[in-house]
Amino acid sequence: MTNRLSRRGLATAAAAVAVSGFFIGRARADAPESTFERVTRTKVLRIAVLPGEMPYFFRDLATGEWTGSAIEMAKSIASVWNAKLEYVESTYGNSVLDLQANKVDLAFALAPTPQRALSIGFTRPVIVHPYGVLAKKGFLPSSWADINRPDVRISCDLGSTNEVAARRFAPKAQITAYRNRDEALLALQSGRADVNVLAAMLALAALAKNPGLGSFRLLTTPLIALPSSLGVQREPDTRFREVVDAWIDMNRGTGQIREWMIQGILKSGARPEDIPPELSF
Repeated sequence: MTNRLSRRGLATAAAAVAVSGFFIGRARADAPESTFERVTRTKVLRIAVLPGEMPYFFRDLATGEWTGSAIEMAKSIASVWNAKLEYVESTYGNSVLDLQANKVDLAFALAPTPQRALSIGFTRPVIVHPYGVLAKKGFLPSSWADINRPDVRISCDLGSTNEVAARRFAPKAQITAYRNRDEALLALQSGRADVNVLAAMLALAALAKNPGLGSFRLLTTPLIALPSSLGVQREPDTRFREVVDAWIDMNRGTGQIREWMIQGILKSGARPEDIPPELSF
């Protein structure tokens, strides 16, 4: 009797294991394909591209070809999988939605804000993005204290990190936040502002398009810098992000990312002398 019960118990246990194995296998089969698995299988890396966002993205209207700092980085990342690039036109805001909707695998040049991190994942910082100002001709501030005065008029774009920096480090100035970056730059160009607070990459690109804006001044004491990362899909399989993180560590360490950034700045039309020597990434 004891032997029969043991054999019966073993049979029951074996059946339970088989059933659980069946359901685990089925769950795995039904699980959505991860980014790592899809890129490995298809050899295609989908990235969000942002028209007009120099120095990261340039599009030749005649040929449709995309170039820029982000494109060079994307090509290098794709080469890890021996993959080709697929471009999805987007904006900074929409690129977050495109990641959520599984339209793209990577979104470039995103500040990893807590609000964005609620819905997407982020890699390690690609660059640490310093802030300064575009200043009218004849005005040469070198520190935040130089613009933190009641007689200084500051323009910035509403709701941006540029506005956050302006209000935190120059609260005594006359700060006007405009609906978008173009309106804030127009205020400087038209003489309604003395400076426009802007991240370095964006400021140098704007100055290249319109040298009449004045000059870019990297402000110190303190030096304000925020990380710029790559946005990725939030998913249980973290292998894709881990590979990209390893790529970032290597290319930052060798100075390759800095080289791509400088090339993009110069391609936007900036002159080498427009780039402050103390500007680092």
